[in-house]
Amino acid sequence: MTPKLTVVRSGALTTVQDAGRRGHAHLGVPRSGALDAPAMRLANRLLGNAPDAAVLETTLTGCAVRPDRAVTVVVGGAPCPVTVDGRPVPWGAPVRVPAGAVLDAGGVTAGVRSYVAVAGGVAAEPVLGSRSTDLLSGLGPSPLRDGDVLRVGDSGREPALPGVAPWPAPPAELTLPVRLGPRADWFTPAALRTLTSATYRVSPHSNRIGLRTEGPPLERASTGELPSEGMVLGAVQVPPDGRPVVFLHDHPTTGGYPVIGVVAEAALAAAAQAVVGTPVRFVPG
Repeated sequence: MTPKLTVVRSGALTTVQDAGRRGHAHLGVPRSGALDAPAMRLANRLLGNAPDAAVLETTLTGCAVRPDRAVTVVVGGAPCPVTVDGRPVPWGAPVRVPAGAVLDAGGVTAGVRSYVAVAGGVAAEPVLGSRSTDLLSGLGPSPLRDGDVLRVGDSGREPALPGVAPWPAPPAELTLPVRLGPRADWFTPAALRTLTSATYRVSPHSNRIGLRTEGPPLERASTGELPSEGMVLGAVQVPPDGRPVVFLHDHPTTGGYPVIGVVAEAALAAAAQAVVGTPVRFVPG
């Protein structure tokens, strides 16, 4: 029989995530998936999992789980203290967790989102080809609650312990390469200069849907209203308050506020780890 994990402490927000649901935007279904995809893939690689095996994505306060059989786990992404039954164990490397012991990924010491990967992957029921929790549409598993039980997939083979790998540090300053358009002409020339010269900061209202910013508002040249149009991952939408919002993995697939530019997907992993107040700079890219 494959192991099961009981959630002992669900934390502020812990969800199941994998590589997401690609190819369903025309049905109104966003991609979802791990916000820091490189961290998810690295944790899985250290365990011998497929790169897109489902993991647990925690937010700020971590989580704790208890396996009913011995499992091997990697906690990566945002650095945090990791313990097994209260004893410190390595972060960012495979750890053997005995049956009945509690693995606790604590509150982050930097960054925002840690990833708890288990050999065999989290075997939640897939929806539209993905096990990811989508907070906007409600597809996939619900955010975890204390007492939830998760199945673990067949690990196939155990990784050789210990495994080590370099993990990128969360950003002290977030630099986002942005390509202007499709609605850059809805903004004044001064607003376009402001976007790529001013320093913004990560707003506390940021979430898996979008990274919201605080800083100088962007003045519109057109005061009209747009009909809803398609939105893509990384779109920089400007709501009526003029502060840019960078759409992340749970973003809506349509929207009516103008998109001044689009951030390259490769830069969004760093955005997932940028804490509230982190300086944000948009640069031409």
